Formats: sequence, structure tokens, C-alpha cells
Amino acid sequence: MESVELWFEFASTYSYLAVERIGPLAAARGVAVTWRPFLLGPIFRAQGWNDSPFNVYPVKGRYMWRDLERLCAKYGLPFRRPSAFPRNGLLAARVACVGWREPWCADFVGRVYRANFADDRNIADVSVLSDVLGALGQPAAEVLARGGAPETKEALRRQTERAIEFGIFGAPSCVVGGELFWGNDRLEDALAWAAR
Repeated sequence: MESVELWFEFASTYSYLAVERIGPLAAARGVAVTWRPFLLGPIFRAQGWNDSPFNVYPVKGRYMWRDLERLCAKYGLPFRRPSAFPRNGLLAARVACVGWREPWCADFVGRVYRANFADDRNIADVSVLSDVLGALGQPAAEVLARGGAPETKEALRRQTERAIEFGIFGAPSCVVGGELFWGNDRLEDALAWAAR
């Protein structure tokens, strides 16, 4: 049995759904999850976009917001459309790079997504991330300082380069033994592939 690497970007709407859903689904199949934060900005720029495709293509954006409302209702997830989109998730991604092997990482990732997509809080704000880390019993100042360290910045840069090497073009994406599964709607397929 293989693990599932969940590649996520904190600004990604559909990653919110995948992050909220993957824990129980993976546990039910006995599949381990590896958390892989990365940045979509460099990937989008390579495709000629300087913004989220949901902003570049307004019709697509309108559909996405309505779809997200329906899916959050379906899964019983709280949702409030953020007053700013996309929000800058750079520091949060760096903190996730600090903690990706730690037991608190999954909770950190989930709480940051809920701050953005359920509570409409600015996840680029150090105080928001401090609140999240504090609620998890983590020394916020220390973890945030590690998030800003050169080695962590480099780790996130390398992680984004790895995503590009895998052929990842959007989030969420799951990688299982070299197989790529893109989107929240392929989460079950990725877990089944890992459990086969």
C-alpha cells in the first residue's frame, strides 16, 4: 500500500474541500497522507496568467463560487466567500513546510483553510497564523520564525519545482507512486489507487 501525497495551495478553493475530506477517507482505507504545500503562482505565470483563472475568466469564477457553495453544503462544511480572492498563502505554506512531518500539520492546514474560506480571515496576517498555531499548542513566534528562515523558503521553492516536475498544473492534486490525480473530485480515486 502506498501513501497519498496531497499537493495543496492555500489560495485554492477546491483544496479546502480536499483537505477537509482526506483525513477520514484515508483512515478508512488505511492510507497515509503526506502534506505537500506548494505555490500555484509560478505555475500560472508559466501558462501566461497573472491571477487565478477564476478571476481571469469571470464566467468560470461565478460557476466556481456557486459550485463551492453546493459542495460545502453537500459535505457539511462551513463556507463564507472570502472578501479578497486569492489571498496570499505564502507564509502559511512556509509554516506547513516547517511542520509537514509533525503531528500538528494536518490540523494547521485545515484551520488555515477554515480561517480563509469559513471565517473570511486574512491568512497572510501573522496574527491569524499565530492564533492558529497557538490553538494547536505550538510556540507561534518560534514556528513563524522558522517559516521565514532561508532554508524554509528554499524548501518551499524546491517543493514547487517538484510539483512542476510531476506535471501538476492545479490544486488540489494527489500523487500516488507517480500517478497524478487532479481535483477534489478525484480524491477517492487517488485513495483507491493507493490502497489497491
